[in-house]
Amino acid sequence: QEQLVESGGGLVQAGDSLRLSCAASGRTSRRYAIGWFRQAPGKEREFVAAVNWSGGATYYADSVKGRFTISSDNAKNTLYLQMNSLKPEDTGVYYCAADLWGVGSYREEVYDFWGQGTQVTVSS
Repeated sequence: QEQLVESGGGLVQAGDSLRLSCAASGRTSRRYAIGWFRQAPGKEREFVAAVNWSGGATYYADSVKGRFTISSDNAKNTLYLQMNSLKPEDTGVYYCAADLWGVGSYREEVYDFWGQGTQVTVSS
């Protein structure tokens, strides 16, 4: 069974950096697109970033463009979200999700399975 496990969240101050990891297990020979989403308390889950199956195309929400970067380590079946210059409004539970079609999207319904999430808290 394929699974995604996020890690790397924590409590940081505004301006700090964090790197989140999304580790895939199961049928890791299959390549798929990965999306990152976040949900702040009392708000709907929102798109953060995505990368297609080959890593050749990345997409970012306007709110994180220039601060967040997706990268991957295929040997470890792990994708990373490097978050720099963090702001209090970046606080939330961060989820990674897999799109088996390999394209990636800002739309949640495209994704086939999700990780359990990791908490990021940015204090001012």
